[in-house]
Amino acid sequence: MSKAKWIVDASHSSVDFTIRHMMISKVKGTFHLFDAAIEADPADLTTAAIDFNVELSSIDTRNADRDNHLRTADFFDTEQYPKLNFKSTSIRKTDDDEYAVTGDLTLHGVTRSETFEVAFEGEGKDPWGNQKAGFSGKGSIKRSEYGLTYNAALETGGVLIADEVKISIEIQASKQA
Repeated sequence: MSKAKWIVDASHSSVDFTIRHMMISKVKGTFHLFDAAIEADPADLTTAAIDFNVELSSIDTRNADRDNHLRTADFFDTEQYPKLNFKSTSIRKTDDDEYAVTGDLTLHGVTRSETFEVAFEGEGKDPWGNQKAGFSGKGSIKRSEYGLTYNAALETGGVLIADEVKISIEIQASKQA
């Protein structure tokens, strides 16, 4: 195949995260609004160009009070920094259909290089004849490296919110005509 432009099908895709809470459990959440500009040959992602955006105000942890707090200046400050952006800078094949995708991740006004593990899950035509491709991605970031340092010490030792945030992405994309 050759390089083509792909559009994320948000109804068949997800951007999720997990973070430890009180050092004893995990809180999971998702972002409902995201998009991407992808130019890729799914058979060989090493030449792909990926520009991925997440609307931070679309956060959903199944707790409205927590979600509203996460939108404030204590955390994302979505008024000033409405988006998370990831723009690929290099892609290296690590195994059959598996890649290390490195790029500039911008969050809360800070840009850092991050690497995510990405797998090409397959390609095919939907019942209406549209070409689709699937991708899975995972990785983690340290929120403190992006100035997200809100926390509280626990009486029993440790902190309320872990520094590491695990990120999981499932993408179904449609080839542009």
